[in-house]
Amino acid sequence: MRLVLAVLVCFGFFAVMVAGPAVAAPKADLWPDWQAHDAQSTEVIDHSAWQSVLDDYLVVTAPGASSFDYGRATSDGGAARVDAYVTMLTNIAIDDFNRDQQMAYWINLYNALTVKVVLDHYPVDSIRDIDISPGLFSSGPWGKKLITVEGRTLSLDDIEHRILRPIWRDARIHYVVNCASIGCPALAEVAFDAENLEAQLDQAAKDFINHPRAVRRNQDGEWVLSSLYDWYRDDFGKRDVDFIDHLKRFAGQDLLNLLGDRQSLDVGDYEYDWALNAPAR
Repeated sequence: MRLVLAVLVCFGFFAVMVAGPAVAAPKADLWPDWQAHDAQSTEVIDHSAWQSVLDDYLVVTAPGASSFDYGRATSDGGAARVDAYVTMLTNIAIDDFNRDQQMAYWINLYNALTVKVVLDHYPVDSIRDIDISPGLFSSGPWGKKLITVEGRTLSLDDIEHRILRPIWRDARIHYVVNCASIGCPALAEVAFDAENLEAQLDQAAKDFINHPRAVRRNQDGEWVLSSLYDWYRDDFGKRDVDFIDHLKRFAGQDLLNLLGDRQSLDVGDYEYDWALNAPAR
């Protein structure tokens, strides 16, 4: 009987893990090594190679939404250009730059590396099908060590949760790191750069928050939110009123009218579309 119970418990745990790959999103866990920077540095990192890729393969499909033509990039040399850009970034001594240069660097590297991972395994219907992360219950590519920067191996999770989120502590980061999925905040059509960083972060927040996949009401009057706001709720405000204030900060008039003077939201569901952010094949 004990053996049967143990098997059932293990099976139940496995079923939960498979059914919900992002039930418990990684916490922001600072790796102190990456705090090094030179506040006085005026050196600039050139992201024109990434901009060229975006110009050729990214299409804005609607306000706040975009697709990347992975198919064409794999057939006409675009994948090699992405590889070259990622390699160029990994060869930079990023500790020698100021904070704004570093933030733009890590955002662009994350996004280019995500595109590279998809291109390396294309065709796929979802990035979650690229099941290369270590661990029995892991899924997708996010936990796989993919690059080396200044002698330290890094995964996509490391860039987002051990560098970007804990160093900058800015909820807008969630709107600029792209997971190659329709439900994700859009891959930006302009490469991030230190000079325009604040405006770019604000625009990314506005683009996502005012799109129905982020915040909407269903026919029953319940709020349907992106799962992003479930996985990383504390980043957007621990109290309901703080979360609503975050939305209002970037909301257009239509959403402001919906939010009104609410102090909380009756959330009926969280949704996320993991289909690849690619043109229909």
